[in-house]
Amino acid sequence: MKNCICLFLSLFVLTTVLPAQNLFPQAMVPVMPETLEFAGEEVPLGNYDTRESLRRELSVTMYMHSRTLYALLQTTRYFPVIEPILKKNGIPDDFKYLCMAESGLNPEVRSPAGAAGLWQIMPAVGRSYGMEVGRGVDERYHVEMATEAACRHLKESYDRLGSWTLAAAAYNLGLTGVVTRLEKQGVNDYYDAFFPDETLRYVFRILSLKLVTEHPLRYGFLIGEEDYCEPLDEYREVTVGDHKIDWAAFAREQGTNYKMLRAYNPWIRNYDSQNPAGRRYTVRIPLEGHRNGKK
Repeated sequence: MKNCICLFLSLFVLTTVLPAQNLFPQAMVPVMPETLEFAGEEVPLGNYDTRESLRRELSVTMYMHSRTLYALLQTTRYFPVIEPILKKNGIPDDFKYLCMAESGLNPEVRSPAGAAGLWQIMPAVGRSYGMEVGRGVDERYHVEMATEAACRHLKESYDRLGSWTLAAAAYNLGLTGVVTRLEKQGVNDYYDAFFPDETLRYVFRILSLKLVTEHPLRYGFLIGEEDYCEPLDEYREVTVGDHKIDWAAFAREQGTNYKMLRAYNPWIRNYDSQNPAGRRYTVRIPLEGHRNGKK
């Protein structure tokens, strides 16, 4: 009884002292675009299910504040690296938002299933594209190499499916998973197909990130130009090929520290690397004064 009285008094104070509109956090339904494309392919916003799916993912992207804000601020660091590689490989520019959906543009992300890096590449897939995947060196975390591998993977899916939207779905579900479902259902369009829930939401998550990145203020993110992260482009390159590499000692020899070495070379995954084959690695050494920034 005492607890009930206290609850009643608390509610009475809230409703009499505070304006009603301040009782709960304000939220808004996302602004929906009149038209939208992904990789040059029209999104059928005339379909009620398409609109509802996009609205759902826009809501998640808008109100997952810290994760979305972090990803938005990282776009100026990683998009300038990713965009020319996509272009060189004939992959539409919109696929940078797929990368954003996969990792939140955090190069250190590793999933419970073992996918790693900006493009969340699985170990077997990485090795199939010639990437070293080990305890000391893992090239799935190498931004340029991982982007090249992702481009090959996406191009293979596009050549088989004939649609960039379906190629994006295949990045999530796997090419065989997409082909099998399309054949079983007798459809050839992502927006007409039934997939597992994760894949049903996947392309819409990518689209939501595209919209929020292009129009941050429209979707509730107030970001100044000075807030975006600076690119890590002030470095010199050094080649190392010792049979055993002590990365911390190497960093000191090069006039930097292990922390900064890892920031510029996230593919270095441990203090030491066993390199019996004597493979030669190109390592980026940050220039003096790089931490002072350009702003």
